[in-house]
Amino acid sequence: MSVPDARLPRVNVSRDSRSASAAPAAEQPTATPSLRRRLAELRGPGVRPRSLDARALAALAANPGCRRRALLDGAGIDKGALAQALGSPAAYGQSQFAIVRGNAFEARVKADGGTELLRLLHERLAPGTPPPVPEEVATPELSAAGPEGRAARTALALREATAAGGWALLDHPMLVVEVAGSPAYVEPDAVVVHPDGSWTVVEIKSFPMIDGSADAAKVGAAARQAAVYALALEPVAGQVAAHTGRAVRVRDRVLLVCPKDFSNLATAAAVDVRKQLATTRRQLSRLTRVEEIAAALPPETTFDLRLADDGKTATRRPEELAEAVEVVGAAYAPECLAACELAFHCRTRSREDGAVEALGRGVRGELGGLRTIEEVLVAARPQEPEPPADDGPDDPAVVALRRAAALRDGALARPTVPGPRAEEPGCH
Repeated sequence: MSVPDARLPRVNVSRDSRSASAAPAAEQPTATPSLRRRLAELRGPGVRPRSLDARALAALAANPGCRRRALLDGAGIDKGALAQALGSPAAYGQSQFAIVRGNAFEARVKADGGTELLRLLHERLAPGTPPPVPEEVATPELSAAGPEGRAARTALALREATAAGGWALLDHPMLVVEVAGSPAYVEPDAVVVHPDGSWTVVEIKSFPMIDGSADAAKVGAAARQAAVYALALEPVAGQVAAHTGRAVRVRDRVLLVCPKDFSNLATAAAVDVRKQLATTRRQLSRLTRVEEIAAALPPETTFDLRLADDGKTATRRPEELAEAVEVVGAAYAPECLAACELAFHCRTRSREDGAVEALGRGVRGELGGLRTIEEVLVAARPQEPEPPADDGPDDPAVVALRRAAALRDGALARPTVPGPRAEEPGCH
């Protein structure tokens, strides 16, 4: 899906993904005992790892070059608490009103056994086939003790529904993704089993779809999140195919359900997540680098907050924590402000260093080898010394900067209000 294009019905037309019985599940790294021990040291004595959810995994995939986030997420460190202790608390997240509104909308969409949800799914993803009969749609119970039990119960329900060869709606199933050898439990809004043995991820969001269009950034975030769910379904699909003998495939088009215009009525669009799937799969495979990143750290490095007896107040000095955080390189971009708890800390450091990344990835890409704003300003002035590094006066970025500087100087040199002509009398 092209994120800048938010006309959902016009995009996302694709074939389904390969059969899971023919496609091997994504291989995930298995943490060695030494890596698990080192990650425990980074968290601090007695600190349990924080589980990753689909939002965190999607955000991780959106910024694959950030070694800092890869290490902290791979170690299960609470970045929100870390940012609070550093004096740069995160200021993002859903409001309570948005959460309540989203829950109410989701309940409305799933009412009456998911009749409206299945109608939208059949209309968008299975036109020309017999529609599901509400009385014949299976809605298995997925409750169990703990996330491990719920994940096992979900796998069993998917196997039974696929073997039955009918429609089935799984409400909030539990899936598991291996991240650096540790399980991360994710919970999609719904998964639908089709009679042909294919599975569709359903993502229900409370942002509106107006005249068939939705906010491009929100659609992109939903697509990345849905790709995490689809990726988590792949190994389960392979197991179900082996047990049932049926061809099972996880569809690479997910159903995005949103309010229609400004009402509480539901509308939907099929969203192609092949690109997001490839990106997420590649980033999760790159988490094998967590061992390399951790091995490169000084032995005394730790992100332990040394919490007080209340379990909430950090007693470690912020300066000491900042030194530990700065040991690991970051890849800050303004987009991080909406996806990472440490974004405000990284932005402050980026501005202090004068890094061009603070201006955005697009600007950074246009500037070539110029790394700091100071280098950019030097390169823009022909009377200044030659630009640093390999960016000589013939470099395209330097040429463009000097031309822009000349245009700006010329515009500023012109008087804003022209005076009277010499041959004309002045105003009296």
